[in-house]
Amino acid sequence: MSGQITPNGFGHTTPAAAIPATGILAAELQDDSSAPHRNSPKPDDECLYGLIGEVALAGSHDTEANAHAIAANFMTYLSCAIGRGVYLSIGNTRHHTRLFCLHIGRSGRGRKGDAVSLVLRIDKSLRSMDATFAPQIHRGGLSTREGLAALIHDGYQQGRQEIPPIDDKRLWIVESEFSNVLHQGRRDGNTLSAALRDCWDGVDLKPATKTNRIHSSDPHVCLSGAITPTELTGLMGNRELSNGFANRFMMIWAERTRILPFPKETPQSLVEELACKTLKVLEFVGANLHDKQCALQMELSAPAQWRYAQLYRGELNDDLGDGVVGALLERRAPMLLRLAMLLALTDLQTQIDAQHIDVAMAWIRHAIASVRYVFVSATDEAKLSQLLDLSNRVVTFLGTHGQATRSQISSECFRGKVSKTNIDGALAHLLSATPPKISVLRAERRDGAPGAPLRVYRLAMA
Repeated sequence: MSGQITPNGFGHTTPAAAIPATGILAAELQDDSSAPHRNSPKPDDECLYGLIGEVALAGSHDTEANAHAIAANFMTYLSCAIGRGVYLSIGNTRHHTRLFCLHIGRSGRGRKGDAVSLVLRIDKSLRSMDATFAPQIHRGGLSTREGLAALIHDGYQQGRQEIPPIDDKRLWIVESEFSNVLHQGRRDGNTLSAALRDCWDGVDLKPATKTNRIHSSDPHVCLSGAITPTELTGLMGNRELSNGFANRFMMIWAERTRILPFPKETPQSLVEELACKTLKVLEFVGANLHDKQCALQMELSAPAQWRYAQLYRGELNDDLGDGVVGALLERRAPMLLRLAMLLALTDLQTQIDAQHIDVAMAWIRHAIASVRYVFVSATDEAKLSQLLDLSNRVVTFLGTHGQATRSQISSECFRGKVSKTNIDGALAHLLSATPPKISVLRAERRDGAPGAPLRVYRLAMA
């Protein structure tokens, strides 16, 4: 990644170009509010909903594992086990419950291995009840598109031998060293990241070369990854940010919340109870019918539609004010829908209610906070907060006054107490939003006064 770099608090660096230059006044820099201190992200307890919460609390009880990390891994596993039989139509796109989750935590503190161990025990118990409901699990690491396709291939010829296809396309990938995936993506000609993008989208994995005949149709691949913040920021380059690979992952910060010298194992009876509840969900959706796709349609209740529309016009599409953060969170709207689908299915219903939307949004908020915590330093976070605050004040002012020049914005909106640099930064931010929140036009000076035409700012037309 090019450009001047600045430290962000984890012993690594972030490109300065990713941080907006807001030009904070010297007096403001001396204020306590700009001190480079902040709390680590803490998700809302609302995230631990229903069966997902039961699994999370069971795995974190008398252990050092983070309950929300367990919940994220279980959601990813369950989203894989459900398969492609359930779908939700949004426009011309049919969404399935596929999730990619990336657990971020410092080495030795994230308890990343502990966060997935109970899920593996539940899977083992589920297989003993009825293996047809359990997905394939791959823990050996990924290297190429061809290797990924080979795990769920459609059959191929090996010499004179005909290799039969793998009919069950459900595959849960556990990447305890996700840095390996990022390393592979840096190799010339490696198309692993492109293959994973296709998997999230549910697109067929076609061979990258004419000589390779291994391919997989209709894959249902979900991924649970773990990485340290230093590895993530050090290996995540412009390529992963610009091609949409990174924003297909729900990135969450999670570390141990207590120290226990002798953590206790979750009782097997409880594991079996949770496996039974998981099996009921999978029976409800017919997850064992691997050849039936899009057989069960989900829908949003009227209150859920209203709530989602409210969020879609607000938080889900708000400009986050930072290039890196915005790129990493570009898919938060479809991610919320997939989470809401999963939550509704754990209630054994195909109707998504408003409560499922709200719980899913709690996860999205934690993902936003986690990305900001890892990729933006505390000092730059303070600058970003100021930029967003000034921008919101300009929008409110123009909403009341209709239109104004920059001079009027300075004197009437900010009472002359905000610098020209900061005002220009806020205006530029509003003009570059998607879609733009304001527009600028040229207007002749009154009474034919000499000088260049005035720049007049007004709210953009909806």
